[in-house]
Amino acid sequence: MELNKSKFALAATEVMGVWYIICAILVVLAPGLAMKLFSWIVHLVNLEAGVVGFPEAIYGFIEVVVLTYITAYVFAWLHNRSVIK
Repeated sequence: MELNKSKFALAATEVMGVWYIICAILVVLAPGLAMKLFSWIVHLVNLEAGVVGFPEAIYGFIEVVVLTYITAYVFAWLHNRSVIK
């Protein structure tokens, strides 16, 4: 079965956008817990520098959704290439 690359990429982008918003809310409501959780999964980042402000959160959101769309699109393209027709 061949995937529709654009629809797959948009669905993945929507999911990652929601995760990003949940993450941002966690940072606002429980910054200590967020720092602890994220320190376990983030590589080569100085989390002790503090929590980012509003403009940086918007930039991060844009970065996450753009990179997710590109990644999901390439994933779907590679999947479709491997499907035996």
